[in-house]
Amino acid sequence: MNVILIVSDTFRRDHLGCYGNGWIRTPNLDGLAEESVVFDKAYAASFPTVPHRMDLVTGRYTFTYSSWRPLPKDEVVLADILREAGYVTMLIADTPHILKDGYNFDRGFDGWVWIRGQENDRYITDPVDYRFPCSPEKLRSPDRTVKQYLRNVSRRKYESDYFVAQTMIEAAKWLERNRKHERFFLYVDTFDPHEPWDPPRWYVDLYDPGYEGEEVFYPAYGPSDYLTSSELKHLRALYAAEATMVDRWIGFLLSRVKDLGLWDETAIIFTTDHGFYLGEHNLVGKSMITPEAQGMVPLYSEIVHIPLMIRVPGVKPYRCNSIVQPPDLMPTILELAEAEVPETVQGMSLVPLLRGESVEWRDFAVSSPSIISGPVAGQRISMVTDEWFFIYCGQIDEALEDLPSERKTKMVDGFERLQKILGGRPRNELYYLPEDPGQEMDIFDKKRGVAEELHTKLVEFLESLGTREDILKYWRRLS
Repeated sequence: MNVILIVSDTFRRDHLGCYGNGWIRTPNLDGLAEESVVFDKAYAASFPTVPHRMDLVTGRYTFTYSSWRPLPKDEVVLADILREAGYVTMLIADTPHILKDGYNFDRGFDGWVWIRGQENDRYITDPVDYRFPCSPEKLRSPDRTVKQYLRNVSRRKYESDYFVAQTMIEAAKWLERNRKHERFFLYVDTFDPHEPWDPPRWYVDLYDPGYEGEEVFYPAYGPSDYLTSSELKHLRALYAAEATMVDRWIGFLLSRVKDLGLWDETAIIFTTDHGFYLGEHNLVGKSMITPEAQGMVPLYSEIVHIPLMIRVPGVKPYRCNSIVQPPDLMPTILELAEAEVPETVQGMSLVPLLRGESVEWRDFAVSSPSIISGPVAGQRISMVTDEWFFIYCGQIDEALEDLPSERKTKMVDGFERLQKILGGRPRNELYYLPEDPGQEMDIFDKKRGVAEELHTKLVEFLESLGTREDILKYWRRLS
C-alpha cells in the first residue's frame, strides 16, 4: 500500500483532543485518531530534531553512537530500501535542520522539495524594517535567528504563505501529479508548531483575545521566571494557536488524499519528535541556552511522551497501551510495504500491534540526547515504564575529568555552542507515575532500590544496542 508519514516538529501530545486536551482545537487530527490505532505510550528515543530524524530513517537508537550531525553515508536508510522495493519516494519539508548545511536527509528519495525560510534558514537577504515583538533579552538568539526569520517572512501576506500551509499544499500538489503511481512513500516534515510562534491573529484570538502585552514568540530557553504571568499565559496561547493552524493544514492534506481516491489504499502515520516546556518544571524550551553555551535539562513527560497514530486501511481502530518508540517506525513502514527489513534495524515493527495481536513486547522506553560525549552538559537519560519515570544523570565527575572541556555542539538551531552544565548540578530522579504523572515528587532517595533495578536494565539495554565501552563507561554506575 501507499504510505504517508507526517512529522510535525515539537507537537506536544497533551495539546491534542484525542489525548485528552479540552481547550485546544485540533479537529482534523482528532478525526484521524478516530480511524487510527492510537498509541498511548509512545516515547521519543534520540533527542532532539536531527537525532530523532536519524532514528526514523535508520530504525536505530542513534543517541548511543551519533549526535546532531549530517546523515552518515554508511547508514542504511528507509527511502533507499523502499526505492529498491519499487516505491516512488518523495520528501517534502520545511524543517530546515535536516536539509541545510549538507545534512543529507534527502538521501534515497526519488525527489525532494525544501520549503525555504523557517527559523534561521539563510534565505532572504533583503533589507527589512522590523521590530521585535518583545524585549530582545526575552528572545533566544535575537540577532542570529530572529532577525533572519523576520526577513524570511517579510513577504508573507496570506495564511497560505505560512510554512505549514506551503508544505501541505506542496504535498497535495505532489499527490495530484503522482496519484497514479502503483505505490509511493510520501514523507512530509513540517517544523511547526516549533517556535517562532507567529500564526495569523485569528488563531491567537481563540486562546487569549484582547492581549496587549509583549509577545514572546521565540522564547529564551531556561528558567521561566523572566516571564510575567500574563506573558506566560500568552506564550501558551501562541503555541496553542500554532497547534490549531498545523491541524488545519494537515486536515487540508488529508482531505486531498480522500478527494483523490487514495484513502482506502494509503497508510497514514502522524507523530512528532518531542515536546516543549511551557512553564512546567519552571522551564521554557527544551534545554538551557546562553549566547555562548548550552546545557541540558531533565527530559520529563512534556518532552518525551509523544503522539503517534497510525491509520491503515482495513485495520480496526483502537487505543494501544504498548510502549513504542520512533525506531519502530522504519520496520513498520517496511513491513506494510512488504519490503525486507535490514539486520541493522534495532526497532520493532508495530504491525502485530496494529493487528491487535498479543505479542511479547518491551516493558520500558529510553529517551536521551546523545550520550557519546558523556554527561558534560548535564545530559540525562529518561527511562519510562508503566509505573516508573527514572532520570539518570550518569557519572558526572568522571566525565568532567576525562573529556575535553571545550566540547561543542550544534544542537537545537545549528549554531555552534560550548557544551556546559547550566542551572546547577544534575541529579538522579525517580517518580511513581500512578500517583505522580507530572513528575513533581522526586522519590529517588526513598526508592533507591527501584532506581538501581531500572539502572541495571538500562545498562543491559545500552549494551544490547552495541554501545561502545568508551561511551558506556560514563553511564555504568548509579551515583
